[in-house]
Amino acid sequence: MIIPRMPIGEGAEAVVYWIDDTFEPVLDMFSALFSFLIDAFKDGLLLFPPLLFIVIISVIAYLISRRDWKLALGTGVGFVLLQSMELWVMSMETLALVIASAGVALVIAIPVGILSAKNDVFFRGVKPILDLMQTMPSFVYLIPAVIFFGLGNVPGLIATVVFAMPPAIRLTNLGIRQVPEELVEVADAFGSTPMQKLVKVEIPVALKTIMAGVNQCIMLSLSMVVIASMIGARGLGYQVLIGIQRVDIGVGFEAGLGIVIIAVVLDRLTQCLTPE
Repeated sequence: MIIPRMPIGEGAEAVVYWIDDTFEPVLDMFSALFSFLIDAFKDGLLLFPPLLFIVIISVIAYLISRRDWKLALGTGVGFVLLQSMELWVMSMETLALVIASAGVALVIAIPVGILSAKNDVFFRGVKPILDLMQTMPSFVYLIPAVIFFGLGNVPGLIATVVFAMPPAIRLTNLGIRQVPEELVEVADAFGSTPMQKLVKVEIPVALKTIMAGVNQCIMLSLSMVVIASMIGARGLGYQVLIGIQRVDIGVGFEAGLGIVIIAVVLDRLTQCLTPE
């Protein structure tokens, strides 16, 4: 018996084109908003001369790391290396895209994670969607992103947000669920409202786990920049793509090293923000 072919791909294509046709004004509005957000971060980062920016980021690293001069020195040396390789503007474009993508992802992920922890029915509905988002090859996200938003940084941001959200949602959900029941009962005994209980008890206790999700979200956002360059996202990822197309080892290695430097700095800084 021959099993008939299920037109799953055709159905997905029809849904994507229906969304594009039906919600075109809304998609255009989001495109303009996200484009403004990315440009604002990029212009803000490029507002400072490289040397001044290096000093500022090194001081920030020193302060939030509880006066760890090694981290501050490593941060400064890393960004000096970016400048010496003449990758400063592209590095700031990459950093702007990562900050914007991770910011949008976290604005969505943390409330969804909290709601998942509070409502088992909602979490059972969200869980298969998260499984799909985490296991679907990241290249597949690029196709609807291009259809909805064209080429450039905006579809790169959208694809990155979809790729980076699941760990933040899962770890936020886990952190809230792991809050000791005794603390919740004490808060109830003192007459706390659900919002007071969440803000003053559950989130502070779960903050370490939530920050682990934030860290993973940022790292996944950065890992997506090379893939997003295939649909026009600028920055170091685009430079890596040029190196691949030209089989230019030097160009690809320098851009890859730049991505590694930014990744290590962001990873160490977010770890410093995690409570002990």
